[in-house]
Amino acid sequence: MRLFIAVNFPDTLRQSLWEAAEPLRRGSFPIKWVAVDALHLTLKFLGDVAAEREPEVIAAMERAVQGTKPFALHLGGFGVFPSMSRPRVVWAGCDAPAALELLQHGVEHEMEPLGFPLEGRAFQPHLTLGRAERRARPGDFAKLAQRLGRLAFEGEALIASLDLMESRLAQSGAQYTRRHAVPLAG
Repeated sequence: MRLFIAVNFPDTLRQSLWEAAEPLRRGSFPIKWVAVDALHLTLKFLGDVAAEREPEVIAAMERAVQGTKPFALHLGGFGVFPSMSRPRVVWAGCDAPAALELLQHGVEHEMEPLGFPLEGRAFQPHLTLGRAERRARPGDFAKLAQRLGRLAFEGEALIASLDLMESRLAQSGAQYTRRHAVPLAG
């Protein structure tokens, strides 16, 4: 199974974000857009994991949330990684409150002993809206910065669980299923 650990959002917030980003999807950019029901915030990508290891991953997630109470997460702003001239990912941003930073750090700390290497780059919380297609060239994104600059979105969600997600690749795009939710209880 391809697994990752994420924070999910209420359907109403996902829908509002989806609608706010509609002008991007109407553009002729060579981007594969993420489906509205697949919008999430990844804390750790685990990759291929044998089914029999799922209980130990869940136990590590439970340790990672110890002492973490539910918290509000503010979403807003849009951007790209790594640069506007050669974007690979188009994203919606979110704040990085201390609770989110500690949660992500806890996940990294608990997953490393299980053989999942520490992330080599700084945590930059975001929701992926789309990924540039392989055939894309820099000139294809000439008006992307202008379109991004016109977008507006502000939202907030109460984060009350950490979710173990499964990703199944399909021709229509990745399909995500929540396998387990670990509540934040403080």
